[in-house]
Amino acid sequence: MSVGHVTVDAVEERCVLVGVISSDITEEIAIDYIRELEFLATTAGAITVTHFFQKLPYPNPKTYVGTGKLNEIKQFIEENEINLVIFDDELSPSQLRNIERELGCKILDRTILILDIFASRARTSHAKTQVELAQLQYMLPRLTRMWTHLERQKGGIGMRGPGETQIETDRRIIQTRIALLKEKLREIDKQMSVQRSNRGQLVRVALVGYTNVGKSTLMNLLSKSEVFAENKLFATLDTTVRKVVINNLPFLLTDTVGFIRKLPHQLIESFKSTLDEVREADLLVHVLDISHPNFEDHYRVVNETLLEIDKEEKPTILVFNKIDAYLATNKELDEEIQSLENLKKTWMSKLNNTKCIFISAHTKENIEELREQLYFEAREIFKVRYPYNNFLY
Repeated sequence: MSVGHVTVDAVEERCVLVGVISSDITEEIAIDYIRELEFLATTAGAITVTHFFQKLPYPNPKTYVGTGKLNEIKQFIEENEINLVIFDDELSPSQLRNIERELGCKILDRTILILDIFASRARTSHAKTQVELAQLQYMLPRLTRMWTHLERQKGGIGMRGPGETQIETDRRIIQTRIALLKEKLREIDKQMSVQRSNRGQLVRVALVGYTNVGKSTLMNLLSKSEVFAENKLFATLDTTVRKVVINNLPFLLTDTVGFIRKLPHQLIESFKSTLDEVREADLLVHVLDISHPNFEDHYRVVNETLLEIDKEEKPTILVFNKIDAYLATNKELDEEIQSLENLKKTWMSKLNNTKCIFISAHTKENIEELREQLYFEAREIFKVRYPYNNFLY
């Protein structure tokens, strides 16, 4: 393990997942959280063998779960050759230290797992710099975990100092590196700001949404380009901007990084420049995976993250994607809503009083209605921006 970089090994590892059903969530929601954690683990290259839950008012401040549950997990990993345990929350440095001591294997939390996936997905210098900064900020208070090989020396008279000195040395190295990365990001931000200003006054439309809802596939359809799209979490990290023309009206369409529950605050901070595309957008297209059983929770998470990025409310088109998967897996629904036209009459179409459109980016169903709505919204913004330029309306 090198300073400044923690990662799941390239070879597949057998892991178990651990979550807490606290007083503020139901068992159903906790199960959905652990399924998402399993998807994250799979994306990182791990094989999930099983998961453990414990009902607690709040996570144990020392070991996340209780002593009895920790012993149960320990017995399981010893009997089943498990070499990795992943916890569904960010663990404090002391929790990590205590759990590692008890279980004797590699311990990851949700935050470092997401950071690892981001590191593997980063392609451009900008994204790589953002991810490295977030990793170092996460690791700085946890440096003592990296010096467990010195523990045998700590009991000896006069041997405590060198270990602590090494930790302090590494802390200074990391702090210096963090300062350099922040300066590098400031320079990149200036360049990107100039690039955005050079785009002129074209209307800007940003695709936003939970991770893996189909934003990149939709981007490819609307812009007739080839943005990388894959059925994995955070398939797209780098912001992609394409010029789109509908009915002679040009506008810029941006594909942004997907959001997720418990998104590490280090990432939100590091990716603020990327998220400037959202902040400076004139129109948001909020994409939801209607086939996901908890899409309402995803809707809430994205809105809360957007509010953290930008307090200003923007005109928004709500796009329910994957209606083909939704209808295929909900055949027991009443016949009256087993069609596109009748989906438009359900409560979903009135969510937050926002214009809603139901599509399938995969089968290209109802894409034309979305294009028409995009044209209408972009034209209205264009009218306000250029009140005397009426060649479009």
